[in-house]
Amino acid sequence: MPKTPEQIAREAIDRRLIEAGWVIQDMDKINLSVSLGVAIREFPTSTGRIDYALFIDGKPVGVVEAKKDTAGQNITIVEDQSSRYAQSTFKYLDSGYEIRFAYEATGQLTRFTDFHDISYRSRNVFSFHQPEKLAKLIAAPDTVRNNLKHMPAPDKTGFRKCQEIAIENLDESFAENRPRALVQMATGAGKTFTAITESYRLLTYGKMERILFLVDTKSLGVQADTEFRAYVPNGEQRVFSDIFGVRLLKKSSMSPSNNVYISTIQRMYSILKGEELSEEDEETEDEIDRDNDRRAPLPVVYNKKYPPEFFDCIIVDECHRSIYNVWSQVLEYFDAFIIGLTATPEKRTFAFFNQNVVSEYTREKAIANRVNVGEDIYLINTEVTQNGAAIMKRMIEYRDRMTRAKRWRQMDEDVFYNSSTMDVDVVNPSQIRAVIQTYRDRLFTELFPRRKNVPKTLIFAKNDSHADDIVQIVREVFGEGNEFCKKITCKAKRAEEALSSFRNQFYPRIAVTVEMIATGTDVKPLECLIFMRDVRSKCHYEQMLGRGTRVIKLEDLKMVSGEDATEKDHFVVIDAVGVTRSKKTETRPLEYKPQMDISELMKRASLGTKDPEILTSLANRLIRLSNKMSKDELAEFKEKIGQPIETVAENLLNAFDEDVIAGRAGITLDPSPPMLRVIYMKGCFRKMRRIPRAAPGSTLRHVR
Repeated sequence: MPKTPEQIAREAIDRRLIEAGWVIQDMDKINLSVSLGVAIREFPTSTGRIDYALFIDGKPVGVVEAKKDTAGQNITIVEDQSSRYAQSTFKYLDSGYEIRFAYEATGQLTRFTDFHDISYRSRNVFSFHQPEKLAKLIAAPDTVRNNLKHMPAPDKTGFRKCQEIAIENLDESFAENRPRALVQMATGAGKTFTAITESYRLLTYGKMERILFLVDTKSLGVQADTEFRAYVPNGEQRVFSDIFGVRLLKKSSMSPSNNVYISTIQRMYSILKGEELSEEDEETEDEIDRDNDRRAPLPVVYNKKYPPEFFDCIIVDECHRSIYNVWSQVLEYFDAFIIGLTATPEKRTFAFFNQNVVSEYTREKAIANRVNVGEDIYLINTEVTQNGAAIMKRMIEYRDRMTRAKRWRQMDEDVFYNSSTMDVDVVNPSQIRAVIQTYRDRLFTELFPRRKNVPKTLIFAKNDSHADDIVQIVREVFGEGNEFCKKITCKAKRAEEALSSFRNQFYPRIAVTVEMIATGTDVKPLECLIFMRDVRSKCHYEQMLGRGTRVIKLEDLKMVSGEDATEKDHFVVIDAVGVTRSKKTETRPLEYKPQMDISELMKRASLGTKDPEILTSLANRLIRLSNKMSKDELAEFKEKIGQPIETVAENLLNAFDEDVIAGRAGITLDPSPPMLRVIYMKGCFRKMRRIPRAAPGSTLRHVR
């Protein structure tokens, strides 16, 4: 006889309870002393029989209401039934017990309620908690969720305003028991600092036990580990790692004695699977995984050593990527709050975090506040990138992309190639050389006048093989040796060492990457980005721009780039593939009128112009000017104008910001996610200044 849906559900629930360490017994065979946690089937109460009564150390503490697994089952409809059983009198037992926990389960879905939480609310959990966890909850003075409702006000000494807002709003989000929160903060504005500050507060005042800081590249993990270990909380003399245990995971195992674990999402998946992961396999170039959106989620099963309750909170760095589809179940496995950190949220980011945006600090605002610097964009046009080219039928050299082994083969027919297939299917060294020669020839005249040393420059290549070609040609064109230009990709040997040198030492001057430094990685001395690959994603493009936007003190820049280095008040983007021709970024460019000097911009503004290009360009000039002014000059500006120079710049940007205008008018706009807003860009790519031809087959144009 086939099993009924109820029987199938009960068997699945039995398996999940046993996995979590519960011993299951029937009413006619009760022995509460055999284990810390015992689940008794069909236990009688004053209001009926409970499907499962949970006992800890011989005392009843919880109930499980079992339901058959039905497609579309809304398991929350039986919460009242669970609550009724929890308030019932258990037969055969003396008084002196309390039913604190309730589960509703189908064998596939499980929900959990702790009745000690203020305004308790049920939540989805991957599976049942282990008896040891429930025993800890019972022994604790209060619940984590109640502690989060009484967090002390933060000491905001040394915080940026955007960090103050993010921390205060995170505290409020936790107090309201919101399971997910999104921190959107411009690159360089201090997302990691904010996350570490909140981690300290959650561990100290929220009494959380363990926090997972999740990254998707090893370099970001190393960077986070360094920042955790250097962080000194306000009011403390010790660094974070002397107060709480911090561990950067390099093996597929975790000691439960630490408080903060830093891991790639790939390694955390291997830990849950109980499989070892080499450091080489841990790091892969993003182009290999760009089909993540089309792949099914990787399966995650219960791990007794690292149960769902192992972490209380997960902080996801660069949460605009990696956590969806393929890797999503890694996060959903844990019964934890989730905080997302990103500079570039997208629609699915807002959806994943339930539209709970606790911080919105754009790169535009960061530039206005001198937290970031803006960019100037130049176009390099070559005949091949514009019109493509053809290879006539003949003997040609083929090269294996992985091994780079060469061989000759007769072509069957003519081949036409364009910018999308170039350097992927067809390698044209002459085109690469034309771009690099153009950069070299215009470097100390158009781009960085009065400089002698090549500014720190990052080139984005299409793949690892393309990066190899670029490195060789850069060294040849500049007449320099191996130290001058390095490939820093996940496949490169000693990539982390090369990245550290690029960040902190004079050499290399130029680095070539695919994805390893494209997002998240902090290289403050960077002053020039060269795009030799196109980028379709607005989010990814904005992240790549963020590599150049970080500010750096002049003395620190001189230590890395030489005494001829000047104040970093902007960075340069060289577009050799047309990546900037279509609008990919939500951030407005801040320079539309490079041909106008600041006096003309000021005159037009004083005469009441409403042209966004004029006001934005003037704001940009004031921001750059403020970076060159002394303290006395800044004070004099404030005295004469009545406002600090950065406030004047911000007001110019706000002059046509629909949110600011609506707020001043007392109007509430449609609260759509910020990524859905349309920002007006008036012909920003139409008005271009042509620069004379610089290299055979190429031109360089300044576009803003």
